[in-house]
Amino acid sequence: MDVCKGNSALADLVEIMRRLRDPVNGCSWDREQTFETIAPYTVEEAYEVADAIQRGDMADLQDELGDLQLQIVYHARMAEESGAFAIEDVLRSICAKMVRRHPHIFGDEDESPGWEALKAAERGEREDQSALAHVALALPALKRAEKLQRRASRVGFDWPDSDGPRRKIDEELSEIDAAETQDERSAEVGDLLFSMVNYARHLDIDPETALREASARFEARFRKVEQLADGPLGDMHIDSLENLWQRAKKELKS
Repeated sequence: MDVCKGNSALADLVEIMRRLRDPVNGCSWDREQTFETIAPYTVEEAYEVADAIQRGDMADLQDELGDLQLQIVYHARMAEESGAFAIEDVLRSICAKMVRRHPHIFGDEDESPGWEALKAAERGEREDQSALAHVALALPALKRAEKLQRRASRVGFDWPDSDGPRRKIDEELSEIDAAETQDERSAEVGDLLFSMVNYARHLDIDPETALREASARFEARFRKVEQLADGPLGDMHIDSLENLWQRAKKELKS
């Protein structure tokens, strides 16, 4: 069969996945996969899409979007095999959702009631009525903490300004110092990180982006330290390493 030459590239991809998952003639690796084993690849591909966007690499973005689309088709194929749903159901569902959430475009309303208001109305039809319902467990920890905080804030559970979250940081640091066991310290460090996310949110700073940029700065500075060092870093005194670190910061900044 000629693949990726039909009237619909999506239909071609669906057929490719069907053949890969064929219980008799398919690929042994693809046949063995489950939702659970494929999920990490799905998350990874989403990050690679974001990375291509950040780098402004359109050729790479095209490639990564294809990889992400493959993940969607993969999950849909496994669901169809179990009789749950097919790729067509996935597409119909998102089409219906987009139309439903834009009544000012596809309906009779003159103005949109707001994306979040429409989402809240949809949540009201579900069994879990909590304001925190359906915040995905698989989100990165910083992003999930931020989403939980934003959800709570919408129903009034929030500090009025950034002073409260700032005081919580000092409080959590003190509780880490007072912790007596490793489990207690772990819990308090978690509370500290959660408080840092809350403080960043009140400063209108995206914590995920801030940490990613901090990691990039650390990597660039550390690589510069490696270039500047006249020997293995492990053999150097901490004061010498600090001097190299400050020199690296200055050179990279200039």
